Amino acid sequence: MRYGMAIDLKRCIGCHTCSVACKQANNLPNHIWWNRVLTMGGESIDTAEGSYPNVKMQYLTVNCQHCENPPCTKACPVGATYKRKEDGIVIQDYDKCIGCRMCMVACPYNARSFNWSKPEYYVDHAVGDIDAPAHQYNVVEKCTFCVHRIAKGEKPACMVYCPGRARYWGDLDDPNSEVSKAIQGRSYVKLLEEKGTKPSTFYLT
Repeated sequence: MRYGMAIDLKRCIGCHTCSVACKQANNLPNHIWWNRVLTMGGESIDTAEGSYPNVKMQYLTVNCQHCENPPCTKACPVGATYKRKEDGIVIQDYDKCIGCRMCMVACPYNARSFNWSKPEYYVDHAVGDIDAPAHQYNVVEKCTFCVHRIAKGEKPACMVYCPGRARYWGDLDDPNSEVSKAIQGRSYVKLLEEKGTKPSTFYLT
């Protein structure tokens, strides 16, 4: 089994629902985002390139690419970041992490965050999934494909709540999975594939 996702760039409307769903489901601390929505267009968010009426703009959602050949796992000196053998998900073990941030340097996708202080929250109680892993101080964290939800047979939060149905999820080794069917017959790109990381996220064009 090899979990992966496909994101349809023609359907993504840049609404940031995937980012918010991820933040809530995983009870992410203030200022920490595992999913980011980038604008391909002008110099700032939600701005187009060009001059009216000749303008163009597109959105690109970025999180951990859960690479087949993840450079972060090789850079970690203590084995705190590793790829699960059973499904290919790249995981961060908070208890082992020593906060050296070598994995952040190695990741070409800028897909990791660091808790510089004790995790703080805008509300005084936990939100989202009750079984979401607790966050710790002085460690690196990242998208986990919502492993706590997968363990219950559920999909990652970003997949469930996307209003444009632009995201697909499943086993890339299963031709009948949702993600495999989405990729079939479509052109796609992978981010920074020239780095040799072999990302498990496909951007349908």
